[in-house]
Amino acid sequence: MDVLQHCSLCPRHCGADRSHTKGFCGGGTLPKLARAALHFWEEPVISGEEGSGTVFFSGCPLQCVFCQNYTISSGNFGQEIPVERLAEIFLELQEQGANNINLVTGSHYVPQIIQALNLVKKQLHIPVVYNSSGYETLGTLRMLDGYVDIYLPDLKYMDKQRALRYSNAADYVESATAAVLEMFRQVGPVQYDERGMLKKGLIVRHMVLPNGVEDSIDVLKWIADKLPLADILVSVMSQYTPFHRSGDYPEINRRLTQEEYDRVLDALDDLGIENGFCQELSSAKEEYTPSFRLEGVLSAHKEGQ
Repeated sequence: MDVLQHCSLCPRHCGADRSHTKGFCGGGTLPKLARAALHFWEEPVISGEEGSGTVFFSGCPLQCVFCQNYTISSGNFGQEIPVERLAEIFLELQEQGANNINLVTGSHYVPQIIQALNLVKKQLHIPVVYNSSGYETLGTLRMLDGYVDIYLPDLKYMDKQRALRYSNAADYVESATAAVLEMFRQVGPVQYDERGMLKKGLIVRHMVLPNGVEDSIDVLKWIADKLPLADILVSVMSQYTPFHRSGDYPEINRRLTQEEYDRVLDALDDLGIENGFCQELSSAKEEYTPSFRLEGVLSAHKEGQ
C-alpha cells in the first residue's frame, strides 16, 4: 500500500499521494466500485450460461474519448468501500454461481485487490479474471503474478498518433504490448475446465474503430508475430458505438461499417489467427452497456435501508 503515497501503479506515473488526494485515475485509498453483478456479455468461455462475476471499478488511468463506460471511468461514479467489503463481494458473486471473478479496470486498485484476495484465498474457488485496457506497468502486473488466472486485456492501437488522439497516451503501444507479453508469461497457454469454460490463459481483445482498419490489421499482425497463436485466444469486436466525446472527433463519430469489419476479419484469416471470437455487427448497441447503480456494491443491510 506504500505505493499509493507516490502513485506509480499505471503508466501515467502521476505521483499523487492518494491518502490525501485523488490520482489521475480518480482513485484514493479505498477501492471504489460502480457495479458488482453477474454479466452475460463477455466472451462465451468467460460468461457461459451462469455469467461472469464482474466487479466494475470506478475511475480509469486511460480515459478514452469513446469510452462506453464513461459515467464510471471519467465520471468516476461509484461508492468507496473497505477492502473487507470487496472480499465479501468476491464470495457473494461465487455464491451466486459466477464462473469467475472479473475485475474490470482495476489497475489503479491492485494493492487493495490483492489484500481482498488474500482475505478469501481459502474460500474462493473460481478463477480470477483481470479485465484491462492494456495500459499497464510491468511492476503492477508483477504484483498480480499468482493472483490472476485469466488475463483479458485490450490491445487498442498500434498507431501512436491514434493512441495520443483518442486516449491521450502516446506511450500506449509500448506499454500495452509489453503488458500483454507479461500477462502471457504469467498464465501460459489457455486451459479449460470440464464444461469448456476458461480456467487459465490469455484473451487479447481488439475493438475495431471507424476509419481504423489499417491500425486494426497492424494490431493483428503484432499478435500473430509475438504470441503463440495456438496458446491464446483473440477477440475481435465490432461493438463500437459513438459514446462520450466521440462527437468531437468526426472520423469516429459513427458506427463501424460491414465493409470495415469484413476487411479486419479477412486479415484475421490471412494471418492464421483461428482461436477466438468475433461479433456480429449488430453487437453495436447501447443496451449492451451495463447500467451502473451500485448493484451488489453495498452490503445487503445497507442496500435495504
